[in-house]
Formats: sequence, structure tokens, C-alpha cells
Amino acid sequence: MFQILKNAIERQLTQRVPATGLAFFRIAFSLVALQEVIFLFYFRHLIFDPLPYLDRASPVLHVLLIAWMVILLFLVLGYHTRRCAVMNYLFWVVFVIFTPMWQDFDGGFDQLMTGSSLLLIFLPSERGFSLDRLRWAIRFSVPGQPYAAPNDVPRLAYTLPLAISLGLVYLDSGLHKVSSEFWRNGMGAWLPPTMPYYMSPLDISPLLNVRWLETAIGYTVMGFQLIFLFLLWFKSLRVPLLILGSSFHLGIILALNVYPFGFAMLVHYLLLVPFGWWRTFGTWITSDSPGLRVFYDEGCPLCTRTVSVLQPLDIRHGVAFMGLQSKARDVPELREIGEEVLLKDLYSVDQGSQVRSGIDTYIAIMEHMGWSAPIGWLLRVPGIYHLARRHYRSVADQRSRVACSDHCIPLATLDVMAEHPLSNLLKRDATDRQKAFRITKLLVLVGVLQMNSTLHYGVLYRWAGTKPSDPLLAVIDQASDSVINLSHAFLGISPHALYLHDHFDDYNQIVALTYKAPSGDEIWLPFINQEGRLVSPNWGRIQSMWANVAITSHMSLDRLEKFSKKITAFYATTLGISLNDAHFIIKSKHVEVPTEWSYDLRHRNMAADWVDIGQLHWQEGTARLELLRRPGP
Repeated sequence: MFQILKNAIERQLTQRVPATGLAFFRIAFSLVALQEVIFLFYFRHLIFDPLPYLDRASPVLHVLLIAWMVILLFLVLGYHTRRCAVMNYLFWVVFVIFTPMWQDFDGGFDQLMTGSSLLLIFLPSERGFSLDRLRWAIRFSVPGQPYAAPNDVPRLAYTLPLAISLGLVYLDSGLHKVSSEFWRNGMGAWLPPTMPYYMSPLDISPLLNVRWLETAIGYTVMGFQLIFLFLLWFKSLRVPLLILGSSFHLGIILALNVYPFGFAMLVHYLLLVPFGWWRTFGTWITSDSPGLRVFYDEGCPLCTRTVSVLQPLDIRHGVAFMGLQSKARDVPELREIGEEVLLKDLYSVDQGSQVRSGIDTYIAIMEHMGWSAPIGWLLRVPGIYHLARRHYRSVADQRSRVACSDHCIPLATLDVMAEHPLSNLLKRDATDRQKAFRITKLLVLVGVLQMNSTLHYGVLYRWAGTKPSDPLLAVIDQASDSVINLSHAFLGISPHALYLHDHFDDYNQIVALTYKAPSGDEIWLPFINQEGRLVSPNWGRIQSMWANVAITSHMSLDRLEKFSKKITAFYATTLGISLNDAHFIIKSKHVEVPTEWSYDLRHRNMAADWVDIGQLHWQEGTARLELLRRPGP
């Protein structure tokens, strides 16, 4: 088995494929992470303050969140990509381990982001659509030889994230689903959107009310998760996997209020898009032939670097850059102009045989590249045009020229990986066979760690409980749990036993909070509405905090009081309510969570009546919970 895996890895290391899909994955993944960090910053007092605004967390956290946003913005742009990938991974690890994100605000999203962020360190995603390519062009170009950065990657760079971030997660989740009664009944995809705490604002009752459709979706999801890891290696099956998988996660985004997790999983499917589709997309956005030919001085270092920068920016291939000394004499429009005159300016010829020079050539370049046309139009504005022409003339007249001979650095000796923060480790294996052997060993280790997590929660926990009475089982449980804590924190490996029977069993009561104004009016906080839904933007980890930690089928009064204090303190400050003397009402209502299909359950659960079960009284910044009765029938 090890040898089969090693051979597959080695084959994928030697196959070179375009970096386009990998670059789009980097951009999309970083945007998902960026929106989550912005979300963390928006809710920083609710998430990180022990008691929002009253007992504040260190302001250093706020600075770190801003720094994290900058790192992710650089990662989107592909600027010092690998260094930013390392820093992004460290931010995930630090925030997950040392803040309440792990215990109180965790819904499986952080582990996915941690694991994929670790992989991104080793993926050559900067080889497409990145500012790093421009940096290399400026750094490595020599007179007469514009540097063309590599734009292909090993096929393995696509397969690894799919196998680890999707395949192992799916397999673990699918195995847990097999043990869940309502998933075995085919109702696994139907039940969560009928529960007010989990449903999105979009009413999909017309779909939920079709039993055979929901049953088919439930069984398909479970089967898909169990076989995905084993099928993704077959080229002919990738399009069906792409369509099915992306459809499932689009369904999660539309049906549930765990949008960040849905988008984080969905962006991984960019790695399954066939390379032919990317080529077709490239053909669609590029010109059939360049509309402008630009002739640059091959003996000018500044001109060569400028061409090296502009070429990657010309994504529609609307401009052809040619060496003036070697190509100009073959162009009829330039034959009548002496070489001494040509060397003074940047000349261009368009398809209409119009000759331009100087700043007019730069304007034409901007317009023919397409996306930069507004810059060209701006440069045509009187006043701006004259200033730009004067600046161009000053630079052009002062630029230096060299005759490139044997002293020019051969491009083949320049190593863009030398700046990688882990370059010594990555260069350690000289051959593809050595790399494949090392990668295979790491994958086996990851598989063992994932198996430990799956067996721990799927077998040991369900069989012996959280505290096994047998001494041997207790030792095994403790050792397994210690390994899980490490793999969870640093590799993102964790059980994905989400939305199963043991979560929804007896989860028949949901709780909401309202404010009792001095006038006697009752005001619903912008947190949970009259239907029982968590309103925008209380999705993702805020929803997980309330629906998976504070209010559960085994509700603890301590947790109810703790998180009711956090919610009321946060929104009281946001709404300008003084906590010197404030009364909040604790409400509860009964909801149905059957393991069998029930018609129109979503509407019935939303329409159920609320009952006042207690109040939270704030006096001089101190809260006291008073329950008339525990949540329940």
C-alpha cells in the first residue's frame, strides 16, 4: 500500500500543469480567511473580552487582528506569498490555542483553515496571478533578457489539498454519519435547515417538503463523503466530483447559517476544475493577436525591467514586446527612422500601422491591455498628459545603457526558491523519488493521526463515554486525547461529527433574549428574532457559540448564564443601553427535531410560541440570572 501511494505521488510530482487553478485557489482561500478575520475584528469584544466592554481583553489582540488582515491582503495579491503563508498559519495556531476561539467559538471552521493554511506554505501558488512574479521580473531581468517566471506546477500541488483538506474530512464525517439514526434514515440533509438556530433566511420549504428529494440528497451526501478520497485520483471522475461537491456546499451556504465553513470548503473545488476549462477561460479573455507591437531598447536595464513587469500584467495578450535592435528593421513603419532616434524613445506600432513614441506608447499599452484602459484614458486628460510627458522625457533622457556580454547573469542560475522561509527543508531532497518518499511518509502520518481522531470519537467515545471505567481504556483514552490535542491545534485534524443524532437528540428547546425597556416595551435584541433564527451577522462562530455551546440538549445553567451575560453586555453597549440598571428577559420555545421526515417542519418550528422563563438583571455592571423554570416543556 505504501509503495502504491509512493508511486502515485512520484507520478504527480513529475507531471507539470498550469498554475492558474492553484493561483485562483490561493486568492479565494485568502479572501475567505480575510472576511473571517474582519468578522473577528467586528465581534472582537464579544469573542475575546471575558465580559464584553466591561472586562476587556488585551488591546494587543486588536493590533494582531489588523496585522493579520494585512498579511492576508498580501496573500491575496501574492506578495511574498510563502512568507505570508507561514505568518497566516501561525496566526491561526496562536488564535485557536490562546483565545476563546477553540472552546467557546469553534464550529470546525478553524481546523479546516489551519490545515489548509499549513499546506499553502508548501504550494507554489505564487506562480500565477501574483506580485511575486513582478518582483522576480524586476530582480532577475538583465539587459536584453526579460525574466519570465515559471508558470507551471506539479500536479501534486492540486491533489494534496483535495486529499487532505477535503478527502480526509469527508471520510471522517461520513463514518460518523453512518452511526447517526437520522442520517441512516436519509434525513441528514433535511433536519438542520428545519431547526431555527441553523436555518438561513432563505425559505427552502418547497424542497424540504419533498420527502424523496431530501432522502436522495441525504444518502448522496453520505455516500459522496465516504468515497471522495478514493475517487479524486481518477481523471475521468473529477468533473462529476466537482459538480456534486460544489453543489453540496452551495446548498450549505443557501440553506444554513454557517456561511464561512461553506465557502471555505467550496473554494477547494477550484482545484478540481479541469485544466482545459482554465485554458478555455484564458482563450476567452485573450486577444487572437496582439493589437500593439512595442519595441524596447535591449541595452537598457530599465527598459528590460519595465517590459518584464508589463508582460505579466497583460493578461489578455494585447501587446507584443520586441527587442528594438533585433526586430525593428523588419517593421516597414520603422525603417525610415534612424536607430539613433529609435533608441531615444519607446516606439510602438498598432494594427492600423500608426506609429507612437514616448508617453503616447505607454498610453497605448494601457489601453491595449484592457483592464488598465482607464489609466490610459486618464493620461490623455490635458494637464495630466503634459505632466506625464515631461516626467517621461526626464527619465528617458537620464536612463543608462549597457552592452550585455558575458558579465550578464545567466537566468538559469537564479533561484526564486532561495527566498522561501523553508528553503533549506525544501531543497533537502534532490530528486522526485526522494521527495515522493518523504511526502508519502508524511501522508501516512497524517492518515494515522486522522484515524486516531476518528476512532477516538467514533468508537471509544460512543462506546465508553468521556470517562471510561476500565483502567486500560482510561489510559488509551488519555493517550489518544493528548495526540488529538496536538494534531487539532497544529494540523487542524479533528473529528467532524457535526449535526448528528447525539447533538439533536432531545434538543427541543431554544432560547432567545429581549430587553425590557423602562417604558415597559419589550425589544428583541439584534441576535435572535421572533422566529428563533439568529439574524445577520450572527453567523459562523457566533451561531456555533450559542447553538452548540450555550444552548444544547444538555443545557447547563452555568453556560446559559455565562453566554447570556456576554450577549447582553455586547448588544447593550452597541445599542446604548446602560447596564447600571437593565432587565433582559429569557425566553424559550419548543421545537421539533424528529429523526423521521415531517411535512412543513421549518414553518412549524418558526411559528411556535415563546414563553418567558426568567430574566437577567444588570445592576451597576453586575448581572444576576433568575429563572422561573428551566427550559423545557
